[in-house]
Amino acid sequence: MEIVDTYCEVFEGLVVQLMVTAQDAKFLTRAVNAFTALPSTVFGDAEGGIVRWLSEKETIDGRLGAIVQLWVTGTGKKAIAKFYEQLGRRMRQGILVVPTTAVYNYFPGSTELMFNMMDNVGHCGDGYEWIVEKFKRKLINIPIMMGYDFLIEENISYAKGVMGGNLWLFCDSVDSGIKVGRETVKILAEIDNVCTTFDVCSAGSKPVPPDAKYPEIGPSTNHPYCPTLKDKLSPSEFQVPTGVKSIPEIVFNGIKLEDVKVAMQKTIEGITDMDGLLKISAGNYGGKLGKYKIWLRELGLKESYFS
Repeated sequence: MEIVDTYCEVFEGLVVQLMVTAQDAKFLTRAVNAFTALPSTVFGDAEGGIVRWLSEKETIDGRLGAIVQLWVTGTGKKAIAKFYEQLGRRMRQGILVVPTTAVYNYFPGSTELMFNMMDNVGHCGDGYEWIVEKFKRKLINIPIMMGYDFLIEENISYAKGVMGGNLWLFCDSVDSGIKVGRETVKILAEIDNVCTTFDVCSAGSKPVPPDAKYPEIGPSTNHPYCPTLKDKLSPSEFQVPTGVKSIPEIVFNGIKLEDVKVAMQKTIEGITDMDGLLKISAGNYGGKLGKYKIWLRELGLKESYFS
């Protein structure tokens, strides 16, 4: 196994981090997946992910829970407006409709940037909503037909974060790609303040070139790295190393740049001895996309791994 001496690009976005709780695991899983699965959409739209799952002893209200993040690219006024709208939509359609759920602000540290959730979620109560104080927090109580009213914290923190950290895992078969990818995600699930918005991602993308065949699609498949195109591309264009049959990608979003670096380091260290993993690299776009670069060689890994 070797690690390519390269980097991934990460760029700024806006992020909220929330705690979602529910009466039982079925309702919790449904709510969390609905909130974060709408997201893994085209580049530039909102995207979300699960940071980690929580036991009853770890949550604010003593029920099962999960920490989730939602992101949008950009940090200006348009991005903020889009974020508020997307956050409300996902909350209303993904969590509020799931019985027994509640949502709490769970952003680490302090930030002066806050979304008031009354206009985009609270008014689902059609004017019958009200503010309650529980768990030393101000919550919007939204009456719903289930009889167990939906609770959401009145003010949700948001701040700048970093998006798009990634690893490419070059494996000797599809089965090993799945195993290594899943182990990477498993390790990541134990790290705070970082999520992967695509889990084990099967389709790394490339920037939209000026001469794109289908520009309306947006970023399309990164064809030089598709193993099944070996006989359809010229040797100079085909970039898959000999023996590699699968290249899953893992994408990292984190509240701070250091969070993403730590997550990349720990996941690499946790998978380097796995059978079927031949090489680790990262996707970048020639330094034109991201504000920051994370060099794999600077993650504190063993020097002997680098080619």
